[in-house]
Amino acid sequence: MDNKWEMLPSSSEDREKIWTKNRTFAGDVWFRFRRKPTAIAGFVLIVLLLLFALAGPLFTDYSYSVQNLEVVNIPPVMKVFDAPDGNGSLYITQGLKVLYVNPDGTLGDQLKKVREDSEMSMTIYDYNGAEVGLYYGQKPYVIADPATKVIYPSSTVRNASYLLGTDSLGRDILTRLMYGIRVSLLVAFIAAAVNMVIGVLYGGISGYLGGNVDTVLMRVVDIINTIPLTLYVILIVVLLGSGLQSIIVALGSVYWVDMARVVRGQVLSLKQQEFVLAAKTIGSSTKTILFQHLIPNAMGSILVTVTMLIPSAIFMEAFLSFLGIGLQPPLASLGTMCNDATANLRTCPYQMFIPALGICLIMFAFNFVGDGLRDALDPKLKK
Repeated sequence: MDNKWEMLPSSSEDREKIWTKNRTFAGDVWFRFRRKPTAIAGFVLIVLLLLFALAGPLFTDYSYSVQNLEVVNIPPVMKVFDAPDGNGSLYITQGLKVLYVNPDGTLGDQLKKVREDSEMSMTIYDYNGAEVGLYYGQKPYVIADPATKVIYPSSTVRNASYLLGTDSLGRDILTRLMYGIRVSLLVAFIAAAVNMVIGVLYGGISGYLGGNVDTVLMRVVDIINTIPLTLYVILIVVLLGSGLQSIIVALGSVYWVDMARVVRGQVLSLKQQEFVLAAKTIGSSTKTILFQHLIPNAMGSILVTVTMLIPSAIFMEAFLSFLGIGLQPPLASLGTMCNDATANLRTCPYQMFIPALGICLIMFAFNFVGDGLRDALDPKLKK
């Protein structure tokens, strides 16, 4: 070609051709979903949390309910003191008990108390036959017995025995966090599934039949909405008693209202479309039109509503457990862990921060996934 700027030949067929890759509906949704970084991050975070909650307890040596009062309120990072023989360290608990800490950071045995020296403001402990003194006074002092070693500050080490520390009853927080996330996700998924079934049926029937049926069914929804759903859940849990089953029943019997409204709106907008009129023309039954035509076409909005419902159910379960009317000890959930941590909030803030962080991560993850699904399932956003 002599002239590099010469126009290339084209035909009408070439100009009308749509230059895009053929994809199925699911493939097109996944293509748009993965182009949103926050949605992918939320999806990966949900997978990691599920693995942490389901597979994590298989790799821990502790139970979520077994108490060990010798290691109460041990933080993840400990301020330790040099042992008299230079091998290992000593850690002083909030109850003024002295624990031996191995060089690798694992906790050893508790030192035996020998005597109380009130004049010197010291508590004397036995360390492999040698005496070590824990000074708790305010004024300077002179050691009368040179054989008594005084515990001096040394450094900080990671708690290798309990990676996230222990709570006020000596239970491993990491193990309880695994079971807490498992219980919270279990409650949320079951409640979301129940709400999805009830809401889809209720909203679909109301929207498709219309008329007086729609008026009566929607007035029932309006009556339920006049009282906050949180109050309904609390009343149901109080009537049924505390426990996992009561929370699932309470959430499953109330939270379907929003789903019913969404499905009703979608059915009202779809039932006048040509494919529904064609289905009526060939003699399709109401059941066939509703379950094979209308609800599948409204599945995008239904899935988005479900993903937004899951974090709401998790927060409600944590809220009920925090109030003391949810799960009962020794069961662990994120709400019960926060409730247990309130007594030691000033001295051990990590006990509150860890489960609160778990709640935040779960809610952010599902909100990001729901936001990504909303954009991916919207055909108007397809270029």
